[in-house]
Amino acid sequence: MEKNKKIEIVLAGHANVGKSVTFNHLTGLHQHIGNWPGKTVAKKEGTLHYKGYDINVIDLPGIYSLTPYSMEEIISREYIATQKPNFIVNVVDSTNLERNLLLTLQLLELEKPMVLALNMVDLLKKKGIVIDYEKLQAILNIPVAPIIAIERKGFTKFLDSGIELVNKKKTAKPLKYSQEVETCIKELNSDLHNIDLPYPRRWLAIKLLEKDQDIQKLIWEKRAEILNKATNLSDRLKKIYGHDSSTVISNERCQLVSRIVKKTIKLTEPIKLSWKEQLDNLTCHKIWGYPVMIAILACMFLFIFSLGNYLSGFLEIISLSCQSWYENLFPSGFLASLGWSGLESIIALAAIALPYILPFYLILFILEDWGYLARIAFLMDNFMHKVGVHGKASIPFMLGFGCNVPACLACRIMETQREKFLATFLTTLIPCSAVTVIIMGLVGKYVGISWAFALYFFTLIIIFILGKIASKILPGKPTELIMEMPDYKRPHLRTVLMQTWQNLKEFVYIAGPLVIISGMIIEVLKQAGWLKLIANFLSPITVSWLGLPAAVGILLILGILRKELILVMLATVLGTTNFAQVLSPAQMITLAIVSIFYIPCIATIAVLLKEFGWKKTMAITIFEITFAIILGGLTFKLLETIL
Repeated sequence: MEKNKKIEIVLAGHANVGKSVTFNHLTGLHQHIGNWPGKTVAKKEGTLHYKGYDINVIDLPGIYSLTPYSMEEIISREYIATQKPNFIVNVVDSTNLERNLLLTLQLLELEKPMVLALNMVDLLKKKGIVIDYEKLQAILNIPVAPIIAIERKGFTKFLDSGIELVNKKKTAKPLKYSQEVETCIKELNSDLHNIDLPYPRRWLAIKLLEKDQDIQKLIWEKRAEILNKATNLSDRLKKIYGHDSSTVISNERCQLVSRIVKKTIKLTEPIKLSWKEQLDNLTCHKIWGYPVMIAILACMFLFIFSLGNYLSGFLEIISLSCQSWYENLFPSGFLASLGWSGLESIIALAAIALPYILPFYLILFILEDWGYLARIAFLMDNFMHKVGVHGKASIPFMLGFGCNVPACLACRIMETQREKFLATFLTTLIPCSAVTVIIMGLVGKYVGISWAFALYFFTLIIIFILGKIASKILPGKPTELIMEMPDYKRPHLRTVLMQTWQNLKEFVYIAGPLVIISGMIIEVLKQAGWLKLIANFLSPITVSWLGLPAAVGILLILGILRKELILVMLATVLGTTNFAQVLSPAQMITLAIVSIFYIPCIATIAVLLKEFGWKKTMAITIFEITFAIILGGLTFKLLETIL
C-alpha cells in the first residue's frame, strides 16, 4: 500500500485573525501543545489527512512583523527560514486588510510558497467592503482564498492551492520598492552571493538596510566589510529621503499596501452603525467602558462562585460517601490510611477543577471568542503599565482568581521575557479559589464579610506596590500594548469547549500528580507523629512573631503542598471546626494574610520551574514566604491594638 505524502505547513498572521480557529478545525483532536525548543513560547502542532497527504500544521505565534521586537517574531521568522515548511498560510482579517498586508509583504520577502487566506469575508458586506480577489491575487502573485474560519468554509481552497504550489515548486516573489531603494538592495544583494545563510539574499539586504541587529551580527561573523557597505547605503537613503533607512523601508511598505488597497478594495455607501459597533463604542469608552467591565466581571465571578459553592457542596457529599465506603471496604492501618489520602487527593483535585476552574475557563473563553477579552486588556492597559506590565497581563490575573497554575501558564502571552516573569510573579500573589475558601470560610464567616472584601482590596494594593518595585529593579522597560481589536461575534461552542478542555487538561496533568503525592506525604507525617515536632520547631515564627497557636505552624509547610486543605488541617490541629473558640479575629486575619502572600502551592512551583528554571523559582518562593511572614507579623501587631 502506497504511503501518504508528507507536507508541513505553517499558519502565520496577526493575533485575533482566526489562526487558532483555523488550526483547531484543521487538526481537530490530532494536536498537541508544547514549547518551542529552548523557549517558553507555546508551540501548537497538529496533523490532518487530505487527498493522500499527511499534513503537519504548525500554528506560529501571533505576530505583527518579522522585525525581532519579541520572542514570537524571532521564532516565526527563524522557523520559516530554517525549517523550510512546504508552504505558508498567511491568515488575515479581511475587514482590516490594509493593516494585515504589512505582514504579508514581509512574508513574501522570505520567498517561500505562500497562500493568502482572507478570513471573516462574511463580515465584508456588513461593513460595506468589496474586495476584488482576482486583482489582489494578480498583484501579490500568490493564491488568495476567501475563508470563514468559524464555519470551516474555504479551507479546501487554500489547501488545494498550497499543494499545487508545492507540486509546481512555485515560491512567492517579493514586491518591488522605489527605484532608489531597489538600487541599494541590488548593490547589497550582489555582495551577499557567497554568504552561507538560510535566508534569501534580497531579504538579508533589506534587513541590513533596516538595521536588524540579529542579521547584522550574522553578517559580521561571515563578512564584516558588508556591514560598512550597508552603512554607506543607509546614509545614502537618509540623504535622499531625509529619514533613517529603517524608516524609509517601513514607509515603502506602507505606500505599497496603500496602492494595493486602492486597487483592490471598494467601499459602498456608509451604513448605519450595527449594534455590534455601538456595543464596541460603549465597551471601549474611556468613561463608560469601566462600569460595563466591572459589571461583566462581577456577574462572571458571582456566577462562578455561586455555581462553585453548589458543586463543591455536592462533591463534599460524594467525598464523605467515598470515605464511608472506603473505611468499610478496607481495614484500618497505615497502608489503608495512605491509600485513602491518595484517593482523597483525587477527590480534592476534582473539587477544585470542576466547581471553580472549569466554569471559570468556560466563561473566560466565551468572553475571548465573543471579543470582549481584548477590550479588558485595552481598558486595563494604563493601570497595568503603572504596575510595570501592559494590559494583556490582566488576562492571567483574572485566571489567577480561579487557579494560579493555569494563570502562570497564561503569562506566555506576554511579549518579552521580562514582562512574562514580572506578570507571573504578580500572578502568584492573586488569591486563587483555594485562598478564597480561607478568606471566606475563616475571615468572612467569623470576622465579617466586610473584612473579607477588605483583604482582597489590601491584596491588590500590595500587588500594585510590589509590581512598581519589581518593575524598577528588573532591567528593561515595559512594551506597549499592540494587539488587534477583534469584532464582536457569536461565540463558537466547539472552539470554546476545545480551548476549555486543552487548558483544563494541562492543569490536571501538572497539578494532579503533585496533589496526590503531597496528600500522601501529609499522611506519612501524621502517622509518623512528626506534625507536633514541626509545630514546636516553627513556634518562634508562629507564636512569637505571628501571634498564632503553635499547632498552626504545621500549616506553613503543609499549606505549600495543598493550600486548599488549610481549613481542614486547621480544624484537625486545633480539634474544632468552630474557629471562633480558639482564634481571635486578629489571628484569623493574620493567618489569612500569610496564606494569601506565601507561595501558592507545589503545583505553582512546578510551573515556575518549567517556565523559568530553578534560580528564579527559588527567588520567587523564598521572597514570597519571607514577605508573607513579615507582613503577617506586622499585621498582627497592628490588629491587636484595634480589634
